Amino acid sequence: VQLQASGGGLVQAGDSLRLSCAGSGSTFSSSTIAWFRQTPGKEREFAAAIRWSGGNIGYSDDVKGRFTISRDYPKNMVYLQMNSLKPEDTAVYYCAVGRPPWGNRKDIGSYYYWGQGTLVTVSS
Repeated sequence: VQLQASGGGLVQAGDSLRLSCAGSGSTFSSSTIAWFRQTPGKEREFAAAIRWSGGNIGYSDDVKGRFTISRDYPKNMVYLQMNSLKPEDTAVYYCAVGRPPWGNRKDIGSYYYWGQGTLVTVSS
């Protein structure tokens, strides 16, 4: 199983970025795909999640209204569209796959496959 996260970069506050998470084979089948983020010295925190089948979607309060998670079945991809970026969004962003009950989607321990991370830097 491979997860490939990409799309990070250096942007200014107010700009947009789209992160991509590519899955191999049937990685996403019957799973929840989430984006977490981490800054130095802090714990990895939940940002957004989507159920591959059924399409349930959830966001953290910090990103709700600014970020949009979506999926592309034919391409086996999950995206995180990030708009109105703020300096506090600066972090390494990771995509992850697991099968948690939807109520546990924010639980980092519920995810067993992780991508390598992509760095997002937002300057003020």
